[in-house]
Amino acid sequence: METIVAGYDGSEAAERALCRAADIAEAFSARLCVVSVSELAVVPATSGFEPTAGLALPTVGGPVSPAGTVPLPEPVSSEDLARQRLERARASLAGRNVESEYVVELGDPVERLLEVAERRDADLIVVGSRERGFLARLLGHSVEEAVARRSERDVLLVH
Repeated sequence: METIVAGYDGSEAAERALCRAADIAEAFSARLCVVSVSELAVVPATSGFEPTAGLALPTVGGPVSPAGTVPLPEPVSSEDLARQRLERARASLAGRNVESEYVVELGDPVERLLEVAERRDADLIVVGSRERGFLARLLGHSVEEAVARRSERDVLLVH
């Protein structure tokens, strides 16, 4: 075994999967590729919005601009969100004897994970599995199920 791809989204299931992937990578002296996929685009608020004259806005624990509007937090891009997740993954792997790389991908998580595994010629894909409720199971498949079903490579689902 030479290359392991681990999907990472910052969840508890992803943390468990990352730990297991690192254990396997250490045991086999394999390279670990940690992939964070973000599919959500953040749309910034429309600039120039002003509330209707005379409308009293509630105070929101912070300064109000001279124009009378509450300042909005800066939007976080999908790519920045994935990078933040990977920084947590890097911190989780600190001190481990694992050669690793961290990859940001944008788009459908299943498609992106499978494509990265193909590009890296991965021997194993590791993803976390979450307990899903009845309605979620009824309405659709999870990322980990779709990866396991569609991959031509070995897949480890970590519970």
